[in-house]
Amino acid sequence: MAQTQYTHVELLTLNGPEFRRVSTAPPRPPTDDEIPVIDLHPIHGDQAARAELAARVRAAATNTGFFYIKNHGIPEQLITEALSQAEAFFSQSDSDKKQVSSSKFESAMGYHGVGSTQINRTESQDRKETFSLRYNPRMDPTIDDAAAWPERDDALLWEGTAHLPNFRETTIAFWQARLALARKIVRIFALSLALPEDYFDGVVTHPGADGLYIHYPGTPDTEHDSQVDLDVGIGSHTDIQCFTLLWQDMSGGLQVLSATDEWIDARPIPGTLVVNIGDFLQRLSNNQFKSTVHRVYNRQSTSRYSMPFFLGFNPESVCRVVPSCIDKDHPALYEPISCGKWHRDRLALAHTTPVAV
Repeated sequence: MAQTQYTHVELLTLNGPEFRRVSTAPPRPPTDDEIPVIDLHPIHGDQAARAELAARVRAAATNTGFFYIKNHGIPEQLITEALSQAEAFFSQSDSDKKQVSSSKFESAMGYHGVGSTQINRTESQDRKETFSLRYNPRMDPTIDDAAAWPERDDALLWEGTAHLPNFRETTIAFWQARLALARKIVRIFALSLALPEDYFDGVVTHPGADGLYIHYPGTPDTEHDSQVDLDVGIGSHTDIQCFTLLWQDMSGGLQVLSATDEWIDARPIPGTLVVNIGDFLQRLSNNQFKSTVHRVYNRQSTSRYSMPFFLGFNPESVCRVVPSCIDKDHPALYEPISCGKWHRDRLALAHTTPVAV
């Protein structure tokens, strides 16, 4: 029997490079425990039902840090309509897409072209293009005095996409549905950390909440062999914020680094979203929850689409390791930091990697 070979993935952190051991074996399917499917219907149940749900979420969060959710409450019709809008946007000419180039916006929302990012400096430039929508209190149905918040440059974003029928309405509706779901899930995460259910409510009133459309162009057949180890859709990385909600089409390509240092396929499952832990939630849990390395390869000749939603906490909120994750044998591993500073510092670090101009 051949001995397993390993290499390493390099990740940039605020404390310098970190290296993760990775098997060179081809990706394998996950076990049911590694990326479980969790029925979210009990989130609307009584206290006992929610506690049982929280226990399942905790088991997933402390293992691989990835799980699927079904019965999540976002209508399939809305997801289908959002996908249609993503396809319509990316099928435009480059000049039309660049009407909403991210360079025109202070928040870096809008359009990023293929090869404009390189999330891992030791791998290839990311073979993807994105449209990003950032949090705006004027889109948040829970904000009663939204008009009192400062105007932002969103108007330019919608002017540049006004020729796409229903693009604005559908994109905002899908963003709102995922924000509402994320606020429900954050209460389950509180329970899973042995905290009061409302522990995080005060830090998600105007959170970091980024909704993306992502298009991974198909890989021509002639490139399959020559670039099999080089051309990533998005390079090996961990997510920055608290957690991610991901819708992916049926193409496949999402790969997750298991607790046994093997790449596993987070295969698409109809009717589900993927949830994964981000670095900030790992930090707050004193490393009990796992923010796991993952990447995307699109090895097919046709396009792959995904629609992730990243939830962070209110930018000005200073957060520390939660009390339930600290005792005399397990002191806090991290100093308090504001969510906004954490996000800015991590993004600034990412900008030190080479990118295409």
